[in-house]
Amino acid sequence: MATAAQPRVDANPLVEGLERLPIHPTTLTIFGATGDLSKRKLLPAIYNLAHEGALPERFNLIGSSRGVMSDDDFRELARESIRSFSRRRADEKVLGALLEHVRYVAGSFDDPTVYERLAECNRAFDEEAGIAFDRVYYLSTAPSFFSVIVGRLGEHGLHRNAGSEVRVVIEKPIGTNLAEARELNNAVLDVLEERQVYRIDHYLGKETVQNMLAFRFANGLFEPLWNRNFIDYVQITAAEDIGIGTRAGYYDTSGALRDLVQNHMLQLLTLLCMEPPVAFSADEVRDEKVKVLRAIHPPTPEAAMYMAVRAQYGEGTSGGEDVKGYLQEDDVPTDSTTETYAALRLEVDNWRWAGVPIYLRTGKRLARKVTEIAVTLKPVPHLAFHQDGSVGVQPNQIVLTMQPNEGVSISIGAKIPGTRMRIRPVNMQFLYGTAFMSESPEAYERLITDAMRGDATLFTRDDEVEAQWEIVDPILAAWAGTPGAIPQYPAGSGGPEEADALMQGEHRWRAI
Repeated sequence: MATAAQPRVDANPLVEGLERLPIHPTTLTIFGATGDLSKRKLLPAIYNLAHEGALPERFNLIGSSRGVMSDDDFRELARESIRSFSRRRADEKVLGALLEHVRYVAGSFDDPTVYERLAECNRAFDEEAGIAFDRVYYLSTAPSFFSVIVGRLGEHGLHRNAGSEVRVVIEKPIGTNLAEARELNNAVLDVLEERQVYRIDHYLGKETVQNMLAFRFANGLFEPLWNRNFIDYVQITAAEDIGIGTRAGYYDTSGALRDLVQNHMLQLLTLLCMEPPVAFSADEVRDEKVKVLRAIHPPTPEAAMYMAVRAQYGEGTSGGEDVKGYLQEDDVPTDSTTETYAALRLEVDNWRWAGVPIYLRTGKRLARKVTEIAVTLKPVPHLAFHQDGSVGVQPNQIVLTMQPNEGVSISIGAKIPGTRMRIRPVNMQFLYGTAFMSESPEAYERLITDAMRGDATLFTRDDEVEAQWEIVDPILAAWAGTPGAIPQYPAGSGGPEEADALMQGEHRWRAI
């Protein structure tokens, strides 16, 4: 006698299609928990996830740093950090519930007893709940500690846990050159499997960066134009109006090329230029991004001198105030040749993009803060609209803005009202906040959630990191081999005049 098929006990039609899929109970450990990144970004992000109900139902937090303090002291530090830096006002009820399951482990990152006490904390959480929590270790430390911490996790068996997943989140920078990046990747992968490693680039957590994929691949309007037949050139800009502040110790050993171009800006380039992946899963997306990076031929040291420009900000006016130049900043050597501005001209040598110049620029103490990608289409072949008072037909531009006002604008030519055929550009604009009537979440909120969920789509893979360094390394070598002072640009300006030499033909930098 036939019997009716029994429904699967794990099938829940109410879960299907939910925006927030359930996350397995997780214990998150932050190394460097009392540092600036943790206080300003990580702890507030965790609070906002708790406020929105986006944390796993069972969640524990362990902080670890050199400073000696009790669990209660760390709870108070976390509470004050969240109150000061959260994007929304802290709800004391939510805050109290979040900080109930918080522990603190003091000690240096190479101290074996730190990892013994971490293991004890993890076991205590598991035994109290009667389940095996997933472990996420967030390395919010100086890069010199990355391999040390991962090595100690391996020595104490914390890189594996029966019945649950173990993941390690590593902040940038991944090395200061290609050799260091490979050395770090090898050290990490001696202990962990690649699927356990989450190399974070917070730019990829920004809503508008992710929206670039939706913009390209969910709209038949744009994808047919997204190639060398219709696109004339591309500009990627990451400009800041502030100086280095108190970061001279870090910045003077890094510079603009390492600080932004090697990671953030090349990641933006890959998302702009990648082919449609077969699925929006981690490896499929990252496979396509690596193909873009491999299609950018690393420059020779000789070529680097004419396809890359560096400069430093000098004295000037910013925000209506007189400001000092880079060489006058506290703790900066007076003979420093560290660049605060870097501009490059690259080309993706594949079927889609061959012959399309891609210009990148980043700098401090520029006219304003803006991060954007501007795609300029080729001009129409016949310009018949020359009239007095007419700006004329300008090439269409598609501008994707990541900050400060997230959105997309498209410039088109339109007739000026009146009896004559006069043309000027006008903008069609989408603004994130206006369209969705909501505040864009912080990038770290999305990335911490993805790390707990095990979704590595917005994190960089080892071959991506190395491919990025292969592009940047020859430029760094060429600059290191060129002694003497480097060009200056006035603070509050659009950058050095020398960057204009990178532009080909009639191309021009957009005003900052």
